[in-house]
Amino acid sequence: IRISNFYKEILKNSKYDESAKNFIKEKLNSATGLIKSIESRKSTILKIAQEIVKNQKDFFEKGEKYIKPMKMKDIAQNLDFHESTISRGVNEKYMMTPFGLYKFKYFFSNALETNDDNLTSSVSIKKIIQETIKSENKKKPLSDDQISKILNNRGINVARRTVAKYREELGILSSSKRKQY
Repeated sequence: IRISNFYKEILKNSKYDESAKNFIKEKLNSATGLIKSIESRKSTILKIAQEIVKNQKDFFEKGEKYIKPMKMKDIAQNLDFHESTISRGVNEKYMMTPFGLYKFKYFFSNALETNDDNLTSSVSIKKIIQETIKSENKKKPLSDDQISKILNNRGINVARRTVAKYREELGILSSSKRKQY
């Protein structure tokens, strides 16, 4: 966004009356303020994006299953911003990644503890649930309890209720409705 030199020339030219000059001066100040606000927003979004990339390195190199738990609060602390600034900055913004286009909010998720005291994200667990269901025997689909046990065997402690919740969030039907005869 740029301000036309035409208006700057009007301010310099003495043939225009003072009321016109004052009007233009007021509008130029307003436009300058808008440009500064847009640049500030752009800078904030860029800083947030860089911090996401830094924190989610494994995701960007290996894919969805490797997304780590991350909260807006963490990014806010790292950037010395208020958490609400991060929330507004990521709202309805998208990032192109090697694995497709994602909403910024996708990168923020809750953490669940694994058996080896590591943390994994709910997004990562949802991806595992999705892949597990995709590869199941369609004549004998896995129940939420069975999926929970599979995850527990992989070292991810997830209750049956949580599996059901994530499955529903993914838009996947229950085992009885997925069964093919």
